[in-house]
Amino acid sequence: MSISPISTAISCTDLHFAWPDGDVVFDGLSFVVGPGRSGLVGRNGTGKSTLLRLIAGRLRPQGGAVKSTGLLGYLPQDLTLDVGLTVDQALGIATTRQAIAAIEAGDASEANFTAVGDDWDVEERAEAMLGKLGLGSIGLDRRIAELSGGETILLGLAAELMRRPDVLLLDEPTNNLDLSARHRLYDAVASFRGALLVVSHDRELLERVDQIGDLRQGELTWYGGNLSAYEQAIAIEQEAAERMVRAAESDVRRQKRELIEARIKIDKRRAQGQRAQEAGGIPKIVAGGLKRSAQVAAGKHRNLHIDRLETAKETLAEAETRVHDDDGIRIDLPATAVPPGRIVLQLDGLGLRTGQEIDLEIRGPERIALVGANGAGKSTLLHEIVKSAAPVVPYRLLPQRLDLLRDDLTIAENLAEVAPQTDNNERRAQLARFLFRGRAADQLVGTLSGGERFRATLAALLLAEPPPQLLMLDEPTNNLDLASVAQLTDALASYAGALVVASHDLPWLRSIGITRWLQLDSHGLSAIDPL
Repeated sequence: MSISPISTAISCTDLHFAWPDGDVVFDGLSFVVGPGRSGLVGRNGTGKSTLLRLIAGRLRPQGGAVKSTGLLGYLPQDLTLDVGLTVDQALGIATTRQAIAAIEAGDASEANFTAVGDDWDVEERAEAMLGKLGLGSIGLDRRIAELSGGETILLGLAAELMRRPDVLLLDEPTNNLDLSARHRLYDAVASFRGALLVVSHDRELLERVDQIGDLRQGELTWYGGNLSAYEQAIAIEQEAAERMVRAAESDVRRQKRELIEARIKIDKRRAQGQRAQEAGGIPKIVAGGLKRSAQVAAGKHRNLHIDRLETAKETLAEAETRVHDDDGIRIDLPATAVPPGRIVLQLDGLGLRTGQEIDLEIRGPERIALVGANGAGKSTLLHEIVKSAAPVVPYRLLPQRLDLLRDDLTIAENLAEVAPQTDNNERRAQLARFLFRGRAADQLVGTLSGGERFRATLAALLLAEPPPQLLMLDEPTNNLDLASVAQLTDALASYAGALVVASHDLPWLRSIGITRWLQLDSHGLSAIDPL
């Protein structure tokens, strides 16, 4: 059945793609995306960014077809702009601006009019677009080198929107954006009238989409509604899948039991026949016939039960594939507990390179959210706390760059370096609770995926000796998929010490039980109500 191009914005048909090393990402993937806002979720490493690059034409598939309707815009996750460009060059309007300026100065050449076309209001449109995204003050003549990382991302979005695309692809667009920038991006997404496909783990952004695509093991399944509707549908599916597994496991046990019982009956009959022949009650020729007949019947009976057992095992295997492997982290960390009222951290006039002087006292197992605009100094503050050795209890810092572990050591060996007094069996038991079971703990850190590396780093922090009673996290949910964010939340639920988290992710901060909210700006720290 052909699909009308009016209802189809993006279509992938029998898509095949593998990396040069032979790692297959997609093998026959087909789907259609229509107008509206669509979110794309899935575990890190499942191919979400790769899929967007294929749709955008940045990668070529080995088979199948990828099509999009009309003009396509694409904002990659790793956006880099030439720092030597000006803002108007990044927006793609520099030539038109120059032509307009030349015409206004008296140069009415055909080349200038051709360059302008009908786009006489390009400067006003650009300034309006920048203002909409909170970039109204940067100016069209400013150099990219003068912009922050968050401003660069928003400028990249502005450049795509200025082209008025029919289809817009966004790959983790809110990473590294502060709260105000995120909300401006949310507004831009809400007002976009074309077809939008966004890869994200940002809950607030995903609550604004019309459908969610779940990419798992090379297959894409669509769910109508926003993130909340998707999570509800997944929960119902998983409950049904787990019931199927329990029923299939029960059937396998029953078939094994019946096979054993059938074998016992056959052995009893064979023994009875043998005793009867030995007693002379049955002629030898008759006994031989009965024996052969019994062997045929026994073989059929045994094969019947074997077939039933194999069928039950296949049913169980099929049922198990429907259960997602997004396991949670379950661990007890009683040694991290801090008595209420005990001073954990005392800062009196700590000077930052950004010019602020910071006063901060943390008592007991407080959970503090540290928020503020990009460049306000949140990361600087956390690193200065470590450098100044201000904490009066054992502490650990999880930096944005997950570079605490040695790539040339295994996960278990890295843990041994920070917890040398713990027995090896106990270390491995603890790593199993962080989902590194058995031989998985012997993987080299340098070979881990992003989500695995995060879990391994988190394990090393929380299981270190002495146990940390102050834990500082710097933008921990950046670049994590939804399952990894859930695992981080599980781990922090067991953490009993004081917690300081620098983050722009308000829904996640609320989910971990923040007790005090602090905003860092040019004047220092101040208590706020996040609403």
